[in-house]
Amino acid sequence: MRLMLKFTIPVEKGNQAAKDGSLGAAIDALIEQTNPEAAYFTLEDGERAGMIFFEVEDQAQLTELNEPFFAATDAAIEIVPVLNQDDLRRGLTKASS
Repeated sequence: MRLMLKFTIPVEKGNQAAKDGSLGAAIDALIEQTNPEAAYFTLEDGERAGMIFFEVEDQAQLTELNEPFFAATDAAIEIVPVLNQDDLRRGLTKASS
């Protein structure tokens, strides 16, 4: 299943983590673990944010991804299923049958 992991990192914790080098290490670890199709980084409501699109076969893997990132960054994390255009087309074709 393709998922989007969206995160925001509180400003104070993000500033501290950026200074001590743990922010880059936490993001690198998350990227390595998810092997994403795409990853984007931005700001949301004045906080550091990112969206990572990746595949997972076992939902139990989500705990392995979330917990270290929570601990390192105090991030708020949302994980939702997402479709690419081909997935959407297949679903719409099945829905109209």
